[in-house]
Amino acid sequence: MNQAYNQDFARVYNLLWGDFARSVAPRLHEFYTARPDADPTLLDVCCGTGQVALYFLERGFTVTGVDLSEHMIAHARQNTAAYRDRAGFIVADAADFTIPTPVGLAISTFDALNHLPDADALRRCFACVYAAVQDGGVFIFDLNTRVGLQRWNNITLSETPEVTLINRGIYDGGERAYVRITGFIREDDGRYTRFEENAYNTVFDLAHVRDLLEDTGWQQVYFARAADLQTPLAEPEREGRAFVIASR
Repeated sequence: MNQAYNQDFARVYNLLWGDFARSVAPRLHEFYTARPDADPTLLDVCCGTGQVALYFLERGFTVTGVDLSEHMIAHARQNTAAYRDRAGFIVADAADFTIPTPVGLAISTFDALNHLPDADALRRCFACVYAAVQDGGVFIFDLNTRVGLQRWNNITLSETPEVTLINRGIYDGGERAYVRITGFIREDDGRYTRFEENAYNTVFDLAHVRDLLEDTGWQQVYFARAADLQTPLAEPEREGRAFVIASR
């Protein structure tokens, strides 16, 4: 099963960690809408607190978001409340879900699929997304690589008026990286609430990712950088983060 984050972690995510989504959403939108047959419907797998969903909603898309954390989904609904007629959010495991109507584009961002526990869960996720995408549709997601997960090997402290965070990460080059997040969140009365969350990233060899996608029906699979989604990478494992583009 995917990781489901608690209420305090979801608050922190919503406050501090939307920048990646906001930076990559325009690139995903530009890449997809350049297609002459681009249908303005989106599935956001592991949608978090809805920053990518909001970007696409603001540009006329109908969006379905899926996340295992009910607390993340609550923020996503609030953040996209102005577009509730075109936005639907489902609490479900990324490796076990269905949606009522197929979409043209499916995405998953901010290495969300690294949070799946193993290759079987990843394969099941690919199968669920395949069933949720129209013929000719596209699936785009990013993964941390072994190179990228080296950045987890440290202790960091970050502080804002609302939140203080201490991240203790470890990655020994194996199959999983871990981080313990200790946080203090400022409440309305000025007191701080302490919380702790453990997170992990599973390492997926990109050649195996390609095989799993093709085994579940995806075609024309390639790897790219966020800044240039149209150009396949010859050596994606040398990147810290690789975007995966697959067609149905």
